[in-house]
Amino acid sequence: MPPALAWYRRLVTTAGCLVAGVVGGVLLFMWDSPLRAGIWAALALVVAALMWFLAGRFQRSWGYTEASAELYLTYGVFVRQLVVVPYGRMQVVDVTTDLLEQALGIATVRVRTAASTADARVVGLPLSDAVQLRDRLAARSESFSTGL
Repeated sequence: MPPALAWYRRLVTTAGCLVAGVVGGVLLFMWDSPLRAGIWAALALVVAALMWFLAGRFQRSWGYTEASAELYLTYGVFVRQLVVVPYGRMQVVDVTTDLLEQALGIATVRVRTAASTADARVVGLPLSDAVQLRDRLAARSESFSTGL
């Protein structure tokens, strides 16, 4: 996966920690004590630093491979997961990008199946690679269609 995924995660989590730290700090300062407001802000900075470090591990944890009859996805930093999606069960394969992903030039390929509640997705691909993967998966899902 490209390093843009790590930067995406870093920016999103840092923004969340910044908002939580500022809002929580202001509220604690107004209604409690400046000491607790400072502790809250420091805690938000520690969480932001931890998430900044973990973003690289998160990026390296994602992987996928296309086998002859199914798509294998693996991800997870603390708990590793392996998701197997048979091509014949794929109903919708689409490419999504939010504004930040577009700015970084990455996209997410999302695979939906009829019976699965799992979120099968390949994150952080360059947009051209994501479009090619979507086209390959859609073609394979049509050729492996099992019907219900």
